[in-house]
Amino acid sequence: MASIQYNGVDNLLQVLNAEDDRGYWDIVWNEADSTATTGIYERVVGTSYKVIVENDEQLEISFTTTWNPSSMPQKQSPLNIDIRYVMLRNSFGLYCYGIFEHRKEWPAFNIPQIRMVFKLRKDKFDYMAIGDNKQRSMPVPDDRLPPRGKTLTPPEAVLLLDPIEPLFKGEVDDKYQYSSNNKDMKVHGWITSKSDETNPAMGFWVIMPSNEFQSGGPLKQNLTSHVGPITLAMFQSSHYAGEDLVVRVQKNESWKKVFGPIFVYLNTTTTTTSSENQQVQPWLWKDAKDQMRKQVERWPYDFPASGDFHKSHQRATVYGTFTVQDRFISDKQILAQGAYVGLAPPGAAGSWQTECKGYQFWTQTNKRGFFSINNVLSGSYNLFAWVPGFIGDYCNNVVLTIKPGSKVNVGEIVYKPPRDGPTLWEIGIPDRSAAEFYVPDPNPNYVNKLYLNHPERFRQHGLWERYADLYPNEDLIYTVGHSDYRKHWFFAHVTRKKDDGSYHGTTWQIKFKLHSVRRNGTYKLRLALATANFSELQVRVNNPKEDPPMFTSGVIGKDNTIARHGIHGLYRLYNIDVSSHLLMKDENIIFLTQTMANGPFEGIMYDYIRLEAPPPPHKS
Repeated sequence: MASIQYNGVDNLLQVLNAEDDRGYWDIVWNEADSTATTGIYERVVGTSYKVIVENDEQLEISFTTTWNPSSMPQKQSPLNIDIRYVMLRNSFGLYCYGIFEHRKEWPAFNIPQIRMVFKLRKDKFDYMAIGDNKQRSMPVPDDRLPPRGKTLTPPEAVLLLDPIEPLFKGEVDDKYQYSSNNKDMKVHGWITSKSDETNPAMGFWVIMPSNEFQSGGPLKQNLTSHVGPITLAMFQSSHYAGEDLVVRVQKNESWKKVFGPIFVYLNTTTTTTSSENQQVQPWLWKDAKDQMRKQVERWPYDFPASGDFHKSHQRATVYGTFTVQDRFISDKQILAQGAYVGLAPPGAAGSWQTECKGYQFWTQTNKRGFFSINNVLSGSYNLFAWVPGFIGDYCNNVVLTIKPGSKVNVGEIVYKPPRDGPTLWEIGIPDRSAAEFYVPDPNPNYVNKLYLNHPERFRQHGLWERYADLYPNEDLIYTVGHSDYRKHWFFAHVTRKKDDGSYHGTTWQIKFKLHSVRRNGTYKLRLALATANFSELQVRVNNPKEDPPMFTSGVIGKDNTIARHGIHGLYRLYNIDVSSHLLMKDENIIFLTQTMANGPFEGIMYDYIRLEAPPPPHKS
């Protein structure tokens, strides 16, 4: 895509770039035996062009590339790709979708990433908006280059030393600071905040009306917009998950998936005076959100000409009610308000987190626990769910076969979260995030002003180094009944850097009292992790030198969440038996050791920790 003309401007895309480096699809792929999340970079280039629809109301064009088996593997991924663009009358934008197909006789291969990229004019677009409270004026790419910028660790982070606009001096810029969950990124983009009579303010927006074609489910984090100005439509990526979210197309496997359509929306305002100009950004953002809601209501679209994109009459509805049964909280079944309920390809409980070949359809229950999953493509699915406030994952053990146009009532779903006995104590909130724990103020030398006093203050650079500042000599000690997890539980269990530059594992302590210990009973420690990165979590009870430890997770995780300013990655739950002979009446200590220490980014984030008493004796 070489040019987008709008509102008297001959090109909104970056005219200083080569024509093939302005608006494009790309793919990162690798050979089947690769375990990497990087690989061969391929810009999708159509070798054939066709007008699919052309009338007074609609234009749809197709650019296709067909895999040639005689091609060297390093030149082209084994895919047929059909990129479609649609324009509708009186619609201020462009619809984009792609159809990716692998035939079973073709070689196996892996796909870490598929996306669409728009590089906008840096002389016009200077204000970025990705949420109501996530928008700001932005530096330019030149500010990131030496000597204006200094590369930090990780290298995506740059300290702005001498930016062209002095306002940004001393800030850190990193594209990962602007990541969002799939469910929260339905619209994002850029605004030209400087306007006059000859250059009216404009907005360039990527609208994602559905997440059904994105990998990893509603909580998967993806990039949005960042310095460039660049705005992205991420369809497939391994960010915040690692190799577990790489598409692995097997030998003798047929695979086809439609990504999109997304809507590239353009808007403008006639406001020009400096006093009124203060309202330009809010108005254009509000209008973009209004347009997003209209696009969501129109989904699934009825105009795409490809038969691979299923229209509303080809889709189905699955509905029911969802309740929770936990007898240690209530004798009655609990209506699960706000539970996430979804359909994804068949797999074990929680497998939706790493599912990336098929489609997923999610909704949330209302206050009565009712849910309706709409616009479901025909196929075979498991019903998955998880409930904020409760640990674990629900998965039905019957595969649902969904047919076009059907309405499937699954009745009342009862989820029994992991539970053996009453809660003795707990730390945190079971919501698959570490956001409720203590997030420190950033080092004043590494600040992004957007996230000062912000709900996502965890997006600041270098927070992993603040642990050693707060605990210079001894590791974290949390005392049940006295400590407050919002103030005294550091959000990430990280390594410690020594004066010689080496890194060491750290051991946290949970101190608690038991008024009595039930002999010959088994207590249960529930450890829910919000993320892990090249970590090994060892658990010991009352003996910090116990070898081997009572429990070890083994080496887990390639989420890289700490380095990328996230607060969660893949959810993991460990249910650990604690024999009563390890516990004592009165004072006890649980030691949590993260042993891996090759650098600053090995570590874990806890979601929630709970100790349960043994099950009460059965009444005769």
